[in-house]
Amino acid sequence: MNTMPEKVTIVGAGEIGCGWAALCASAGWPVTLFDTNARMLEHASTEVPRRARALIALERATPGIVERGLQELTQGRSLLLAVQDADWVIEAIPEDLLAKQKLFDAVDQIAGLETLLSSSSSGLLPRDIFARCRRQDRCLVTHPLNPPEFIPLVEVVPSERTGPAWVTRAHDYLSALGRVPIVIRKSVPGYVVGRIAAAVWRECVDLILTGVINVEELDRAVSLGPALGWAAAGPHLTYHLAAGEGGVTVFLQRLLASFEQRWSELATWHSLEPEQLRALTHAIERAYKGKLEALEEARDRRLSSMLRALEQERTDS
Repeated sequence: MNTMPEKVTIVGAGEIGCGWAALCASAGWPVTLFDTNARMLEHASTEVPRRARALIALERATPGIVERGLQELTQGRSLLLAVQDADWVIEAIPEDLLAKQKLFDAVDQIAGLETLLSSSSSGLLPRDIFARCRRQDRCLVTHPLNPPEFIPLVEVVPSERTGPAWVTRAHDYLSALGRVPIVIRKSVPGYVVGRIAAAVWRECVDLILTGVINVEELDRAVSLGPALGWAAAGPHLTYHLAAGEGGVTVFLQRLLASFEQRWSELATWHSLEPEQLRALTHAIERAYKGKLEALEEARDRRLSSMLRALEQERTDS
């Protein structure tokens, strides 16, 4: 099959929707962006080109291809016109199950028989999201990380009713966009990335609220500590390599024993009290107030450099 769809429709012009649109446009793919909120669409009309062209400056995209894609970027005047001739419909509305169900109920009735339908949900179960669809075989989750145009990983989460051919098609589309799709074998709330992020962030929040460390130092500790090693190898390979040749079993037994002690001391709360939320918000704002634009640019430069290095390593090996 052709791995370049003739038209991609993105429903939802928020942060994730704009990221998807910038990514597809940067690959030269025709994109239609639809949202019922006119202000969101107005913002997207400048935000998507800005984000797509930023990829050129960071050597993540080719100027001619980006400009071709932006020339074919349109705004849908209605859901019907946006969806009816699309090869791939990507939902990127807020994480509201009922709203997603209603949207996919409508999209399922409008879209052509060969149209792939995917949700950008970050943790809702696909069987729930697509519960009202008659053609659930062509429905699955393609969960990007933020910003979608930069971070290559995308979680592909089929339901029990998703057909294997549609999983393959989603995989092919994402690969053609330069993404790294991972197929989740068993759908659980939060999928894989969300569950890991939630566990780590809870401990990070707890360390802030209990006064162990401040926000900037904690972010530095994570980004220049375990996150750096995990970016290169992931947690299991990191510890496997640390064991050395022939010492894996003994090392893991000792490591797990030490971790089991730490696990017993980690935060286990499930929600924050209002005063705790206010304290956390204040701490983050105090750390980064007035710096966000510069910090975002610096983050994007670092991401681009890291991705180039990782891609070059994969090419060389």
